[in-house]
Amino acid sequence: MASGFVFEAPSDEEIERSDSEDEEQEQSQEEEAEEQSGSDNDDDDGDAEEEEEGARVSNKKTQSPWDFAKYSESVAEEHARRSTTSVDQKIAKAIKERYAPLGKPVEDDQESTESEPDKQEDYRPEEEEDEGGNEGESKSFFAPSDGASFHADSFMELNLSRPLLRACEALGYVKPTPIQAACIPLALTGRDICGSAITGSGKTAAFSLPTLERLLYRPKRVQAIRVLILTPTRELAVQVHSMIEKLAQFTDIRCCLVVGGLSTKVQEAALRSMPDIVIATPGRMIDHLRNSMSVDLDDLAVLILDEADRLLELGFNAEIHELVRLCPKKRQTMLFSATMTEEVDELIKLSLTKPLRLSADPSTKRPATLTEEVVRVRRMREVNQEAVLLALCSKTFTSNVIIFSGTKQAAHRLKIILGLAGLKAAELHGNLTQAQRLESLEQFRKQQVDFLVATDVAARGLDIIGVQTVINFACPRDLTSYVHRVGRTARAGREGYAVTFVTDNDRSLLKAIAKRAGSKLKSRIVAEQSVIKWSQTIEQMEDEIAAILEEEREERALRKAEMEATKAENMIEHREEIYSRPKRTWFMTGTEKKLAAKAAKTSNKKDKSSGKEVISAEQAEALRMKEKRKREREKNLPRKKRRKLEAAREMLEDEGHFEKPEANEKNKKEKTGMSLVDVAYRRAKAAKAVKKALDAGKIVKKGKNKSNNSSRKTPSRTEEMRELFQTDMTEKKQKRVGGPGKKFKSSFKSKSRYKRK
Repeated sequence: MASGFVFEAPSDEEIERSDSEDEEQEQSQEEEAEEQSGSDNDDDDGDAEEEEEGARVSNKKTQSPWDFAKYSESVAEEHARRSTTSVDQKIAKAIKERYAPLGKPVEDDQESTESEPDKQEDYRPEEEEDEGGNEGESKSFFAPSDGASFHADSFMELNLSRPLLRACEALGYVKPTPIQAACIPLALTGRDICGSAITGSGKTAAFSLPTLERLLYRPKRVQAIRVLILTPTRELAVQVHSMIEKLAQFTDIRCCLVVGGLSTKVQEAALRSMPDIVIATPGRMIDHLRNSMSVDLDDLAVLILDEADRLLELGFNAEIHELVRLCPKKRQTMLFSATMTEEVDELIKLSLTKPLRLSADPSTKRPATLTEEVVRVRRMREVNQEAVLLALCSKTFTSNVIIFSGTKQAAHRLKIILGLAGLKAAELHGNLTQAQRLESLEQFRKQQVDFLVATDVAARGLDIIGVQTVINFACPRDLTSYVHRVGRTARAGREGYAVTFVTDNDRSLLKAIAKRAGSKLKSRIVAEQSVIKWSQTIEQMEDEIAAILEEEREERALRKAEMEATKAENMIEHREEIYSRPKRTWFMTGTEKKLAAKAAKTSNKKDKSSGKEVISAEQAEALRMKEKRKREREKNLPRKKRRKLEAAREMLEDEGHFEKPEANEKNKKEKTGMSLVDVAYRRAKAAKAVKKALDAGKIVKKGKNKSNNSSRKTPSRTEEMRELFQTDMTEKKQKRVGGPGKKFKSSFKSKSRYKRK
């Protein structure tokens, strides 16, 4: 595929960085001084140097390439500027003002915490019907990838340049993962790729390394945006930007971060300088392309969609296709996700040219080191779900835990409860500022807190080393969300636990997840005594929780009032300047945005794995009782009336008003017939309408027309007698009623006539 690059001599020379080299020299001098002071009796200097090199390599391997703190101001500065206090300060104040310390639950026996094997063995998938249905369609769209190899012993075999090899060594990357070994050689040729692999398999490096290698051959005289990487969340964009900066640290390639929540002016200035790579979220990128000066994608050569299946969903679909429209047609497009979409129609709209499908692992495969457990929360004990969580967090899973909540409000409440219970926790959701979100991630990465309470914002792509446990406090809505959530742990061969809270409403969803996942679940039984004591503790905390939430509401109201006052002052002082600025535009109207958001919300409520809407146990019970009442009403009717209604139903079927149920079992479930009472009510209504038309004389006119038409055909004796009889009867009825103007009282009663009293 045409790449759009004009090839020049490769810039394989390493860029000299005096600051970094000075720091490395200082560190090496300090280490040598420590060695000399601590090894006076050692004569073998070679062994000491080998040990030092081994220690350096091990340190590099354990270091994380992510750094979230440098992308925004500190949270302390933000609170000082806004004259507010953090949640941790409010929690500490509430604990200090307690009259008496809360009694903590006594530790239970170890037997109650041990997990027992799951009794629901039928959750395993017996046959995979969904995968085979799309093979013919995928073969016609995707190019054959027979030559792709998923094995490589080192990055040297992948034909990467020395600066990139040195960066891989600095990050501790020794052997390529299967997706990296397959993707890098093919991406270097400019082919379109749809790649999928299990979570934690190094997909970011799989598309970053070939992109950086190609950029080493870019025309340096002309500065332009040549690579655009799109991600669904801000945190994932920050992580990809940090990774690419580390991989490009020995080159002259520049990258830029464009996400919401950060300074627009700073991003505008960075985009005007024409960086080589732009990592962005779709909405903010479209905003800059439409409203910022001198920003375009005319020279774009590579478009990468990270977590592509999420970007192709209804919430991002319009933005992605708008960005694709603004990109040049001659480009390389790469899509990556752990759960790659199978909807080929959506991929065709992205203008892919015979892409290669590289599947290093099945989309539903779990790491072998992942242990999955289920905590059953019965209907009567759903109010104690927070107590069950505290019992687990205080005793079994005590550190490096991510807790996924369903809503932003629930995540914030859990953060307060954990803080009041004396457990160190941070929160990550959409109600926080970008500085607070990045601060929470940095605290959890540096293990300053033990728990990270998050919504699905943290479910995709985040690679935090050392996450031991993922707790799904709110059951995920579908299999895709479940795969990405539990993929935060057991990454790169490490061990991990995934614990899912399952209520009675989530039972059908859990069956679908376990059937598609093919995993062996275990059931964890939490000690009853511990749950009761923690529920009592939470009841004692309710006043403190309410006080903290009330204080936050007051701060928000005060902050909003100050913002309105500042806005009014600026409007008075700088009115002409403000109105002289061009109005910011968007590619969709407000009504279209609302409709798209509503459609996305509706689609999120549906089960993607089965294509059917997931209903709760209460709704299913109500539907079952409704059908049962209908059947009882029909059963209690007299035999004569029941037969008449069945005959009327057959007449409606013949006329086409009633859909006959198919012989197929699936259609039988979807198309249910009308009840006999509804049939009778419809027949009575139709007869009543005929009677009214008869009184108004409409049928008489119709009869005259019929007689005119029949006179041409020489009507038979029977038809003539029928016409005479009809006209005679209508005249008699009109005289009896008192003329055609009066309405004839119908003898048909309402629908209640057919109900059994």
